[in-house]
Amino acid sequence: MALIASTAAHAACHQPYGPAGDWPTHHVFDDGTDLGLAFKYQYDVDRFLDDGGRFRDAHTNRRKELGVLLKKKGVYSATAVFDFQARSWLDVYARVQTRALFGTDAGAIRVGYAKTPVGFEGNTGTGSTTFLETALPTQAIYASRRIGADWAMLRPHWLVDAGYYWGGDLQGDSDGHMAAARAAWTPRRSAGDVVHLGLSASRETPQGSTDGRGLHSDPAARLRARPEVGLTTLRLVDSGKLAPVDSIDRRGAEALWIGGPWSVQAEYLDARVTLRNGRPRYHADGYYAFASWVLTGESRSYANGNVGDVKPTGAAGAVELAVRYSELNLDDASLPGGREHDWTVGANWYINRHLKLQANYVRARSDRRGLVVDPDVVEARVQISL
Repeated sequence: MALIASTAAHAACHQPYGPAGDWPTHHVFDDGTDLGLAFKYQYDVDRFLDDGGRFRDAHTNRRKELGVLLKKKGVYSATAVFDFQARSWLDVYARVQTRALFGTDAGAIRVGYAKTPVGFEGNTGTGSTTFLETALPTQAIYASRRIGADWAMLRPHWLVDAGYYWGGDLQGDSDGHMAAARAAWTPRRSAGDVVHLGLSASRETPQGSTDGRGLHSDPAARLRARPEVGLTTLRLVDSGKLAPVDSIDRRGAEALWIGGPWSVQAEYLDARVTLRNGRPRYHADGYYAFASWVLTGESRSYANGNVGDVKPTGAAGAVELAVRYSELNLDDASLPGGREHDWTVGANWYINRHLKLQANYVRARSDRRGLVVDPDVVEARVQISL
């Protein structure tokens, strides 16, 4: 509790708005056009134990995101978000509903820079995750954002999302092409009563690049993960640079059950990197599973094929407890990238819809090329969002 209080004190010094009810968020014009701002601020504190001196305790900003939103219900939506902490663009896209274009609902078409569909936890908003950081396999295998176009169809008991990406990312990296698709069956989909089962797959063909000095770099891939801690650059497992790469195939399987205050979520991710020059294909995979219980009786929210935060109903907010196991295998016959498995225990206090406190204890265990590193981590976060 002292760690949470310390984190809250740091965040309070940076809080840009007054009480939650006074925060300006958007303006709706007479024709229904909605213009608004999106803001997310996170301050983290990390403390490492039994790490052999390899990691450094840290406390600093985790995210400082500011975005502009423009939408008209049933017609279009557009957004542009920048993270001033990471100094990188996040979602920058426009989406249009086909009903508005053709008079028939055939889904939505999106063009711009957005998350790719292979992965469940990776597509969850960074402000809505049950734990402070994503699980090991999500970090290593999920492809994140690319420039391209996708089409999504959402129905009461199923959803499909397919995209083609051709422009790398807005940071000037990840050149190449990717085709990706995700499908899910939702036989139960109502507030506090959800069953979601999904599959996804993609193929990426990276491209080499030439810098301003005329130096050429072969197309490459690298799979690695932090020990589910955000304020460190150290990885316990790492494939190293794989090059030259011909293609990267990713696959995923996902499951979610929400029953009132209880929830179970699990995901398996797999990556196969095909190398050139007759070198053997590199294979990595991993999975996680977690359970959560909202002590105050609310449920995790679910919409558009993904989960969101618990929405508190009482004056004292909502409290959630969760436990997660994750495992990642980057060892392959051709390259020993290491193995790691983590246990994480978490507690979340949703004070209101704009203020959230989180605390995690992570017990990480890894083995890479005979080097065993087993840190324990205590971490906490204050999040302010609108």
